[in-house]
Amino acid sequence: MSWGAELWDQFDNLEKHTQWGIEFVEKYTKFVKERTEIETSYAKQIRNLSKKYQPKKNSREEDESKFTFCRAFLTSLNELNDYAGQHEVIAENLTSQIIAELSRYLQELKAERKTSFHDGRKAQQHIESSWKQLESCKRRFERDCKEADRAQQYFEKMDADINVTKADVEKARQQAQMRHQMASDSKSDYSAYLQKFNQEQNEHYFTVIPNIFQKLQDMEEKRIDRVAVCMKTFADVDRQVLPIVGKCLDGMTKAAESIEPKTDSQQVVESYKSGFEAPGDVEFEDYSQAMKRTVSETSLSNSKEVKERTGGKSKGKLWPFIKNKNKGSGPEDFSHLPPEQRRKKLQGKLDDLNKDIQKEMDQRDALTKMKDVYVKNPQMGDPASVDPRLSEIGQNIEKFQYEAQKFEGWLAEVEERMPSKSDSNRRSGLYETQNNSTQLVSNNCAQDRESPDGSYTEEQNSETQVKATVNPTVNLPVNPPVNPTVNPTVNPALPTSSTPEFDDEFDDDETLPTIGTCKALYPFEGHNEGTIAVAEGELLYVIEEDKGDGWTRVRRNEDEEGYVPTSYVEVFLETNAKDS
Repeated sequence: MSWGAELWDQFDNLEKHTQWGIEFVEKYTKFVKERTEIETSYAKQIRNLSKKYQPKKNSREEDESKFTFCRAFLTSLNELNDYAGQHEVIAENLTSQIIAELSRYLQELKAERKTSFHDGRKAQQHIESSWKQLESCKRRFERDCKEADRAQQYFEKMDADINVTKADVEKARQQAQMRHQMASDSKSDYSAYLQKFNQEQNEHYFTVIPNIFQKLQDMEEKRIDRVAVCMKTFADVDRQVLPIVGKCLDGMTKAAESIEPKTDSQQVVESYKSGFEAPGDVEFEDYSQAMKRTVSETSLSNSKEVKERTGGKSKGKLWPFIKNKNKGSGPEDFSHLPPEQRRKKLQGKLDDLNKDIQKEMDQRDALTKMKDVYVKNPQMGDPASVDPRLSEIGQNIEKFQYEAQKFEGWLAEVEERMPSKSDSNRRSGLYETQNNSTQLVSNNCAQDRESPDGSYTEEQNSETQVKATVNPTVNLPVNPPVNPTVNPTVNPALPTSSTPEFDDEFDDDETLPTIGTCKALYPFEGHNEGTIAVAEGELLYVIEEDKGDGWTRVRRNEDEEGYVPTSYVEVFLETNAKDS
C-alpha cells in the first residue's frame, strides 16, 4: 500500500509520524550510549578488582604462590582481567558499529525529511494559491453577471418609461451592453482558470503529492530497517565475544580443577617442618639419691656435660618449642633456624650466588670480546679502557665464589645431618669433600653458631648431627654412614677407653628391661669400650633408647650389652614402652 494513494490528505499526520520516527532513532541511540557506558564502567571495575587482588611484589603472597589454590586464584584473576577486556570490546563495537552509524544516519534522515516536507509544503501552497485565484475569478464572474443583470433591468425600465429622454435610454442601453461584455469576459477567464486549476489539482494529488509521500515512505522503511540492523548488531556484538568469554570461564574452571588439596597440605609440611624430632618423655630426676656417676674427659661425657650445663637432655629435646627472639637478625649461616628451614634458606642463597656468578661471567665474556674488537680495530676504542671493568668483575666473581663456597660448606653440613633427605651419591660426595670445604668454612663461622636458646656449641654440633634427623620408622640410605673412627665430625661422639659414665651404667646391679627391638642396618665393629659390635641384619633388644647423644643401648643376651650408633640401627619400640 502506498502512502501517496492512501494518505493523500494526511500530510500533517505524516509529518508528525516521521518526526516521531526520528525521535525514536535518537532515543535508541541514547540507549546504546548508556549501555556502552555501563560496559565501560563494568570493565573498569572488573579490572580494578582483578588488580586489587593481584599479589604484591616482595610480599608474603609470593611465598603463598607455591600452593595450587593460590596459583588457581591468580589464574582466575588473569582470566577475569581478560573477561573485562571483552566487555571493553563490546563497548568499542557498540560505539563504532551502532552509535557512530546512527549519528551519521540521523543527520542524513533529518535532511531528507526536511527536503521532502519542504517540497510538499511548496506544492500545498501552490495548489492553495491556485484555488484562491479560481475563487477570485469565480467571484468576479458572479459579480459581473449580477451587474449585467441589473444594467439590463435598468435599460428595460428606462426604455419603457415615456418620460425618459432618448439620450438617457441610449446611455442605459450602452451601459447594459458593457456589463454584458464584462460578464462574458469574466466567464471566459473563469472557465479558463477553472480548467487550469483542475489540471494542477489533478497533478498535485495524483503526481506531486504521491511522489513526495513515496519518498517519505521509502525513508521511513529505510529508517525502520536501519533500526532493525542496529538491534541485530546490538546482539551480535555480545555474541562475537562469547567464545573468548567462554575461554575465560573455561580457564577459571580449569584453574579450579587444578587445585590439589593433598599437594597443598604436603607443601605446608615442606614449608614449615623444622627437621627436629618430637620431644620424648621427660625423665624422672631423683634428687633423693646422690649422683653415682663421675665425670670423665671423654668426648661423650664432655658432650653430655655441655648439655647438662645448658639445661639437660630434655631441654635439648624441646628446641622446637623455644622461640627465637632474634629471628629477624639471625646469623649469616641461618643456624638459628631448624634444620629443614636452614637447608632451604642456604639452598636459596646458594642459587642466588650462582646466578650472580653467571651474570658476572657473562659480562666478563662480553667485555673480553669488546676488548678483542678494540685490539683489532683501535679506531673503535681503547682496549685499556676495558681493563678496570674487567678487574672489577674479576673481584666480584672471586667474592661471589668465596661466598658460594661458604654456603656450600654450610649446606653440606646441614644435609649430612639429614640422611633421609639426601641420596647416596650426593651423600658420599659430601663426605668426601667434608674434610676440605667444611674445615675451611667451619673455622670462620662455627664459633658463633648457637642453638635457639643460645647454648649451641661446636661439641653439640658434632654430636647431634645424626640425632637431629634420624627417625627409626624412616628407611635410611643404602650406603652406610662413614665409619665413626674415620670421620668423627659427622657421627656421634664415640666412647673411649675411659668412659666412667658407660662403666657406671654397666655396673648397675639392676638389669634394665627390654623396651623394644632393633635391626642393624650396617655393620659396626665396636672397638671402643662401652660399645658392642654388631653385624648387618642382626636383631638385638633395645634396653635404652637414644637420649639425644646419638647412641642407643642394646643387648644381645644376658651378658652382652652396649651402645651402638642410632643411625646404624632401625628401632622398633614396643607399644607399652612408647606409652610409658
